Amino acid sequence: MNNYETVFILNPVLSDTQIEETVKKFEDFLKKQGAKMVAKENWGLKKLAYPIQNKKSGFYHLFEFVVSGEAIGPFEQEFRRDERVMRFLTVKLDKHAIAWAEKRREKLNIKA
Repeated sequence: MNNYETVFILNPVLSDTQIEETVKKFEDFLKKQGAKMVAKENWGLKKLAYPIQNKKSGFYHLFEFVVSGEAIGPFEQEFRRDERVMRFLTVKLDKHAIAWAEKRREKLNIKA
């Protein structure tokens, strides 16, 4: 079991309910793969550094979770299949990144 962090950007034209449904879909997918969610953050609507699909902003979300490495391939495949997702990035966390993430959550008072 490894620690991972995924940041994904959703299309800015989605309604609040569509955003919630999309986030729930990916969270449920992870749980079906046997993942344990460590943290989930909604960073809200942010301006992009450069246009993606002719959009200048997007809804950012972060998942931090623990799962076996075999689950990452199917998880990223789900992102590729969903047209609501503009970009995503999954990173395996080492011990230093895990410690930094814990400090960050404490500072922001985010419940694990």
